[in-house]
Amino acid sequence: MEDKLKMVGIEKIKPYENNPRINDGAVESVANSIREFGFKVPIIVDKDFVIIAGHTRLKAAQRLGLKEVPVVIADDLSEEKVKAFRLADNKVEELAEWDMEKLDAELEGILMDMGQFGFELDSEGDLDNPYTDKTGTIQYEPTGEEVGIKDLTVEDKTEELLEKIENSNVTPNEKEFLRKAAYRHRAFDYHKIAEYYAQASPEMQELMEDSALVILDYDDAIAKGYARLKGEIDDMWEEDNDNE
Repeated sequence: MEDKLKMVGIEKIKPYENNPRINDGAVESVANSIREFGFKVPIIVDKDFVIIAGHTRLKAAQRLGLKEVPVVIADDLSEEKVKAFRLADNKVEELAEWDMEKLDAELEGILMDMGQFGFELDSEGDLDNPYTDKTGTIQYEPTGEEVGIKDLTVEDKTEELLEKIENSNVTPNEKEFLRKAAYRHRAFDYHKIAEYYAQASPEMQELMEDSALVILDYDDAIAKGYARLKGEIDDMWEEDNDNE
């Protein structure tokens, strides 16, 4: 396909009208990347110059006022494969994850502002990672959404297990033990917790902080038992993995 890479006038490229990907939030970061490093990843189009992959890059190029962009013409694909490729190209990107320690190490050696490419950095230029120890503010910013106390947890798995336990023929003592274990599957919705915290009474806010549901200061969180709580969670995780 290398011989089909060419520079094409931007007006010739057609967005796919049924593109299911919402990409407006990424356009600025992609434009900054193209401005800084050049247009290194071409847009992929079909024989009619309809985009298969690269809608965000096209919008970024338009924002930058580019007249030509590099494209790869994938005219060897059937209509079905074009559709499949268009979806697969977007989906596979969602499956990759960051190794946070390696990412932090890479960022340390870069003086350039990586925030312009979509990395969320704190005031000291460190990666704003919700799982890091460098916690200085509430991890989720409240928007004013009204939430109830029942909205703060996700209990579908817990409720399913409790029903199964109640309908089982195990002994009462075994049921009691299994009920306690079932609550380990309860998940907290921290976005909604932040919303609730912002609207809660001072007493409730203090109790939520003491429970490490909202962490305002890392050192204070250690004093209030968050480190111990995290250790217990890690132990349970290792125990579950050992038993699998």
